[in-house]
Amino acid sequence: MIESNIDFQLPYITSTLPGIGGAIRATPEHFIVDEISLYEPQDEGQHLYVNLTKVGLTTKDVQRDLAKLFKIDRNDVGFAGMKDKFARTTQTFSVSIGHGAETLVEESAKRIAENLPVTLNWARLHKNKLKTGHLIGNRFQITVTGIDIPLDEAAQQAQGVVDALDISGVPNFFGPQRFGHNGDNVARGLEIIQSGGRLRNRQQKWLQRFLISSYQSYLCNQYLARRIENGAFGHLLQGDIAKKHETGGIFGVEDLPTDEQRFQAKEISFTAPIFGPKMRQAQDVSGALEDEILAESQITLADLAKVKVEGTRRLGRLFLPDLTILPAKDKEGICIDFSLPKGAFATTILREIMKVDLSNQPDIDE
Repeated sequence: MIESNIDFQLPYITSTLPGIGGAIRATPEHFIVDEISLYEPQDEGQHLYVNLTKVGLTTKDVQRDLAKLFKIDRNDVGFAGMKDKFARTTQTFSVSIGHGAETLVEESAKRIAENLPVTLNWARLHKNKLKTGHLIGNRFQITVTGIDIPLDEAAQQAQGVVDALDISGVPNFFGPQRFGHNGDNVARGLEIIQSGGRLRNRQQKWLQRFLISSYQSYLCNQYLARRIENGAFGHLLQGDIAKKHETGGIFGVEDLPTDEQRFQAKEISFTAPIFGPKMRQAQDVSGALEDEILAESQITLADLAKVKVEGTRRLGRLFLPDLTILPAKDKEGICIDFSLPKGAFATTILREIMKVDLSNQPDIDE
């Protein structure tokens, strides 16, 4: 049972603009995701990198099938991020095939093509295993269908929202799928944190980390929502921990007038807390806001230390310079084409454009 004070409602940053309504994922071809790789394989080494397109399979399904096909441990099959089952997704996996791999590329690629229900796009060698986080982000082509207004009007309304987001940025909310059915993951994560964590085996430990992360993600969303409600999303606060968009460097905001100019120029943004004992804490006004969210949360940093999570910071706003609104190829809706950095959720963008509840929609979580 979810605690009564857990609230999943989030504000819109474009609340004064109408949404187009509609639905997503009418077919897998209406939700296309292409992974943007962090690096290219070097064509040598003992790891076979295979770029695959899948439909109706999770990333874990493909990892399992590759491990069985090559008779190796599942942990010897690497991937950079999880991709959704209910979509057409393209991503790269690494398979440890051992020394002398140069002579096995063609044969291994043929085995995959003949035995797995995927499309093999290419196969190359690399020296290291592909690990979680080894990606820049993902590119999306999402078709919104079931729109009740004329499509030309919908495209104009969508463009109005996109133009507004280009000025304000998009709150970097975690998507609702992180929180589970009816938010169960958040309630379970809270229970684990409060109990100090007692799960035993390896699978349980993985689940424990995920559930704790769900509660941390929930608190991050609450922080971003509070900034919007307080009118503090569109400017810096004294003591913010800011991040440089170009280099990724972070720093504390001390010279507020100077840094505010950089914020408005989209050179930097504030970061939001993923609470933990080793998270860099904001100071002054910004720090007081973080303390307020944590004080309302039913947990403390000491509780998080007991379950061995460190904490970190998350970019507070996203910009989408490459987002375009296009007619759908099948003329059944409109297509929204954009890319996101790793860790960001497509539903965060879609909810602003559509203004509908997407909590029952699967998504990808990098």
